[in-house]
Amino acid sequence: MSATKRKIPLRKCLGCGEMKPKKELMRVVCTAEKAVSLDPTGRQNGRGAYVCRSAECFAKARKAKRFERAFECRIPEEVFETIETELKALE
Repeated sequence: MSATKRKIPLRKCLGCGEMKPKKELMRVVCTAEKAVSLDPTGRQNGRGAYVCRSAECFAKARKAKRFERAFECRIPEEVFETIETELKALE
């Protein structure tokens, strides 16, 4: 048996645009009901978008409306504020 190296899944941060290992990024999920929330487990059903675990990257992605583009729907300000407080709690 040969020791095969496992491929590390990479995802692109919506804030800085860098490709990083999936485990280093936070997943924001949009469910079928168009409910947007932070997905700390990374396993919630729905379309996922990834952002670095920094408030700076989240702010960049929010300002450039990258979440709206990724999920193809309008996201209310309250949702962004909730995600931002959850993100700060995880930092």
